Amino acid sequence: MSAPFAAGTPERERLERLLAIPSVSADPASGPAMGQARALLAGWLAAIGFEGIVELDGGGHPALYAEWLHAPGKPTLLVYGHYDVQPPDPLDLWESPPFVATERDGRLYARGASDDKGPVAAALFALERLMAETGGLPVNVKILLEGEEEVGSRTLGALLERHRERLSADACLSADGARWRPDLPTVNVGTRGIAALEFRVRTAAKDLHSGRYGGIAPNAAQVAARLVASLHREDGAIAVTGFNDDVTTPDPVERAAAQAFPFDADAVLAEVGAVPAGDAAFAPIDRLWFRPTLEINGIFGGYDGPGSKTVIPARAGAKITMRLAPGQDPARCRDLVEAHLIRHCPPFATLSVHHEEGGVEATRLPSEHWLLAAVEETVAIQAGRRPLRMRIGATLPITALFARILGIETVMFSCSTADEDFHAPNEHIRLSGLADGVAGWRDVLERLGRAPWPG
Repeated sequence: MSAPFAAGTPERERLERLLAIPSVSADPASGPAMGQARALLAGWLAAIGFEGIVELDGGGHPALYAEWLHAPGKPTLLVYGHYDVQPPDPLDLWESPPFVATERDGRLYARGASDDKGPVAAALFALERLMAETGGLPVNVKILLEGEEEVGSRTLGALLERHRERLSADACLSADGARWRPDLPTVNVGTRGIAALEFRVRTAAKDLHSGRYGGIAPNAAQVAARLVASLHREDGAIAVTGFNDDVTTPDPVERAAAQAFPFDADAVLAEVGAVPAGDAAFAPIDRLWFRPTLEINGIFGGYDGPGSKTVIPARAGAKITMRLAPGQDPARCRDLVEAHLIRHCPPFATLSVHHEEGGVEATRLPSEHWLLAAVEETVAIQAGRRPLRMRIGATLPITALFARILGIETVMFSCSTADEDFHAPNEHIRLSGLADGVAGWRDVLERLGRAPWPG
């Protein structure tokens, strides 16, 4: 039997066709491409033998759903992935066209190769082989392929509410969520949440001449800079009153996992030309896994073109996101930051705050969850040693949304690796990782099929 996704195989050709589709969910003109990706995937699912294939609408780009429910007495897995991708910009930094799959040195380069079309294809190929060789699946499977993960799953909550009964399952196994690094077997057991807002200040009716008004009129950019600086203390700690009050302390299992994890912050930062920062009262791994952040993603105001322009800006502002720790509520955190900005805004400036829609909580996977145990056993067999449990500082909205709306936990089981430049030029995936993904998905499903199911 040929290796999974070897050049010239039907599976490789199907993946290359999927990677050729510019399904960029952030692009308003992407509707036809998004539909093309769904059509290709729907055809693949039908060829595998899945039933009930339908598009599910939550108000944005539809998700694709399929099911195979012919394993009585066995658990039902919701298999998740997404077919949308990040924009390919900047195009001039790609060594090969972003939507032409190109193999180099055992890696397949294309936008979406690692996040998330390659891992989705590995999961589907594992299901396809099982169906072809055994005539069925060892467990019941529902598949949900989302079209808005790369824009924050902005309508996924509405979709889950609308189709809650159809999507009911015992747990979710996700093809999204990368491994830490290729030489270190890991399983993700938690994510941080996220919330976002933007503020603007106004100090005059219009921009002013800095000679005629300099020294007598306020400067909006200076006000915005002072507000941004007020959000943190000199030691790096968040200065917003009450912001950290609801942060949950790690339990002993989580604390032991953090202490056992080989994390060298200095080395990680050196790779990106940075030096350590943040609240020195907590260890770097704690700041990354268990503590919240308050980040300035952009600050704007006045003239930023070439040369000089002698202007006093009348308007300025900043964009802010918060990575949230377990226990924190996104809406409350946004409200606390807004209250802080109001308190610190000088009376001569007008402040407006816009709360971004959505926001999700941090998640913690129960340490004894049955699906986590199965995945850890599979990873241990493949890697030759038990995987380490880790949390990630990023946010995967599905983990919180599935828990809150569907009442199920999510285990990440991607075959991509964090060093594969997803979201950046020259995104790629190791062909060996795709092969491991196919074998791993098959092993987990067969393992669950052999285990007694009391549910």
